[in-house]
Amino acid sequence: MKKFMPPVALVLMVAFAGSVCAQNTNTPNLDKRDQKQETRIQQGEKSGELTDKEAAKLEAGQAKVDAREAAAKADGNVTKKERAELQHARDKQSAKIYKQKHDAQKKP
Repeated sequence: MKKFMPPVALVLMVAFAGSVCAQNTNTPNLDKRDQKQETRIQQGEKSGELTDKEAAKLEAGQAKVDAREAAAKADGNVTKKERAELQHARDKQSAKIYKQKHDAQKKP
């Protein structure tokens, strides 16, 4: 005996499956943090707190974290573990920015 599935149930099943498979690549907190860190680096260059070499190194570090974020988003889903790893990478980068801006080196 074949089971008959009412059209409403079929539509609900398809809708639910679609929402489960929806992409979750939204990372507004990480994006906002990235922008703030970029601003801190630019401000440090402008004020002379960062030398050109320090700024270039910090920019390279930012690019590495950006690449990791892009890789996490590539599969269409950023997991909690990936978010935590990216957050940790941003924390480390932030500490590096602080350290370089507050060391004794100044732009000539």
